[in-house]
Amino acid sequence: MTDWKAVRAKFPALTRWTYLNTATFGQLPRCATAAVAQHFAHRDELACTDFLAWFDGMDRVRASIATLVSCSANDIAFVANASSGLALVLAGLDWRAGDEAITLEDEFPNQLYALGELERRGVRAIHCDWVGLRAAVTKRTRLVAISSANYNTGFVPDLEELAGFLRERGVLLYVDGTQSVGALRFNIAQVKPDVLCVHGYKWLCSPNGAGFVYVSPELRERLRPSVIGWRSHRGWRSVDNLHHGAPDLLDAAEKYEGGGLAFALVYAMGATVDMMLEIGPQAIEDRVLMLADQVKGVMRGFGATVADGRTAIVTARFPDADPSRIALKLRERGVVVAARKGQLRVSPHFYNHEGDVETFARELKAVL
Repeated sequence: MTDWKAVRAKFPALTRWTYLNTATFGQLPRCATAAVAQHFAHRDELACTDFLAWFDGMDRVRASIATLVSCSANDIAFVANASSGLALVLAGLDWRAGDEAITLEDEFPNQLYALGELERRGVRAIHCDWVGLRAAVTKRTRLVAISSANYNTGFVPDLEELAGFLRERGVLLYVDGTQSVGALRFNIAQVKPDVLCVHGYKWLCSPNGAGFVYVSPELRERLRPSVIGWRSHRGWRSVDNLHHGAPDLLDAAEKYEGGGLAFALVYAMGATVDMMLEIGPQAIEDRVLMLADQVKGVMRGFGATVADGRTAIVTARFPDADPSRIALKLRERGVVVAARKGQLRVSPHFYNHEGDVETFARELKAVL
């Protein structure tokens, strides 16, 4: 049985705030900040003489992430953010004029902007709704880019079914998991996306700049690295005599990293992932969904129209009330939520408790 009170105590910001806004930023646990401090103290102690061993630490984080999302550690590369992961894919494919790439019309701007930029290369960017996505796929479609949970509505698509549909047609599936991984379980072995990219600063409770990308073994055979550096060659650990000439690329996803890494930030992400694995992804998901259901009940009780679904992101429209004003007034009262596209967005995580929902209800009543 999880001691949720003890878990909550690991997040210092929660002593001062009723924080229900993980879809914007996750809160850092003490183990994450400790991992950063420990790395820099270690640098000072040994004057960076053991820098190659730092990469061993990176490999341990890879293994933890692989366990969390059910893949091989060799499938994981580190990226600074989700934009970088998407750029890795778009830059590495051999696009041809007339190709098509699809995303949803209400997607996060990353997908909308990046696919739109492909039009400079003669690629047609298609925006459609979820219901019309399959009909939008043609023989020219090369890629579908979609979020595991919509940042605005909380909608969680059936990615396993979509991946199977696309795989039968030779279409790649890129999934941005930033808005769900860490809250809802994601099983790569079951879903089988070609790419999963996650910036850990939301539901993985990590610092900005710590993220990862899964690239399937099949796609790695033809996805060219867009960043080439001293670690691109498979013998990069032989720093006393680095290879000169064209690199013999690694087989692992690590080949997409190119050079050095944001060690402290990734170590922090590794600490939070290990904490989540210790708690258990199923226990975390159950708690998040339970709290989200309570939030839905509160907002419906105030007459709001609430988007339904099995999601950690709860959005609602209030009659004759400005959600931006509501969010601002709630923040003045120490309750942090967000407003997005005419809706109030509330996003509890496993570090929240029922008391946070009660405080939200009380303060929302006062604001309304």
